[in-house]
Amino acid sequence: MEQLKADPKVGIVTQVRVTSTRLPAKVLLKVAGRTYLEHHLDRLQQTGLPVVVATTTNHDDDPVVELSAERGVPVFRGSEDDVLSRFAGAAREHGLDGIVRVTSDCPLIDPAIVAAGVDRWRAENDSDLYVSNCLERTYPRGMDFEIFSTARLYDADAKATLKADREHVTSYLHQNRSGDVHLLNLPWSGAAASPNAAQYRLTLDTADDWKLLDALIEDFDATHLNCAELVAILDQHPELAALNAHIEQKKLGE
Repeated sequence: MEQLKADPKVGIVTQVRVTSTRLPAKVLLKVAGRTYLEHHLDRLQQTGLPVVVATTTNHDDDPVVELSAERGVPVFRGSEDDVLSRFAGAAREHGLDGIVRVTSDCPLIDPAIVAAGVDRWRAENDSDLYVSNCLERTYPRGMDFEIFSTARLYDADAKATLKADREHVTSYLHQNRSGDVHLLNLPWSGAAASPNAAQYRLTLDTADDWKLLDALIEDFDATHLNCAELVAILDQHPELAALNAHIEQKKLGE
């Protein structure tokens, strides 16, 4: 186990592109007068960690760059398909020692859950450690984070050859293809945990996900609620959870 440097610089890198296949330009859709990307960045900035948007060199993503600039969030532009190299470039450009990887289709991600994950990663003091809350799902989709050192990221960028590993960024790490990664899952526990949480979708991937998120934000002021409060609403309103319960998540390599 190699220890981290005394005070590692950890930043959140969120991947964004408007050419999504199931719901194109989904992050630029608006609810409550703001884009879903803005709601997402709001939540991330509440962690107190630096945030970087990793988007593509595709001109279709120019609006993402403009919106991020308006919010004072730095942007790194890289390959559309080789997202692993895009993350490595973002990490290098911003001098990060550790990365929290999230995706921009999580507009209601809970900043306290992310911050607690970073605290745990720092406390373990292991540069080979990969920490996530979704190796085994206990949270709803839309609350996912992954944390790892940039040393591990750069190793993956140098050695990963499978197309899926280049596209999905972290599969080389959480599949432990190098044999050197230590995996730690952080399950949702405690009185606030719901046995139903893992089946819920608070992510923006399809038109039906959009219907649910719109309803939560417009009718329940969801942008000011934490994960437990959001899950409680879905527990109490099964008709809402039913809006996107039939959606199947894309699998690795799809």
